[in-house]
Amino acid sequence: MKLEFQRENFSAMRWVATIYGTLVGLAGIEHGIFEILQGDNPTTDIMINAIGEAYKFWLGSSERALTIIPNFLWTGILAVVFGIIVVIWATFFVERKYGASVMFILTITLFLVGGGFAPIFVSILSVAAATKISKPLSWWREHFPAGNAFANLWPSILILFVIVFWSAVGIQIFGLPLAADVTTNLMMVFSVLMIVLLPIAVMVGLAFDAQKNIEQ
Repeated sequence: MKLEFQRENFSAMRWVATIYGTLVGLAGIEHGIFEILQGDNPTTDIMINAIGEAYKFWLGSSERALTIIPNFLWTGILAVVFGIIVVIWATFFVERKYGASVMFILTITLFLVGGGFAPIFVSILSVAAATKISKPLSWWREHFPAGNAFANLWPSILILFVIVFWSAVGIQIFGLPLAADVTTNLMMVFSVLMIVLLPIAVMVGLAFDAQKNIEQ
């Protein structure tokens, strides 16, 4: 009965778009804070390390980013501002008529002002998920009929992705009390796992919504 209530009242694609978009915004804010800490200093290239040498918690900490603003302070300020806007939009407006299009513009802008590289891939799928909110999902209904076990992985895969995402971010920033090479290898494992789970969570959500449509 509980599962039927969830399927009747919630869109998995809405949750995927919101959570992915929120992750992108929060990651952009985090990048921006470290960029602000580097002060009113010029960037030496369009490619920067969000975490400056003075603020590293371990040798492998860097967080590569791209910025079209030739100043760390203003790059960071804009990353924080657009990160906040992305979080707000993903939370309250992503399901609206032009929600996906505006999300795309906001996340691209965040990427261009120091929001980081990893979140840009998450934002692509966030936008893609937003375009499927409340849609018929005919192909998915045909290939994922009622009772399909793939749909039953919702929301476990999405929760697992969020855990892996923040684990990867945490290791990148703070490292682990292990040898640097071991920490780097673990960070790579989490990064690969994140890349694998990223599209699977979307597919599970699509299967869930398609099955919900069949049962309704």
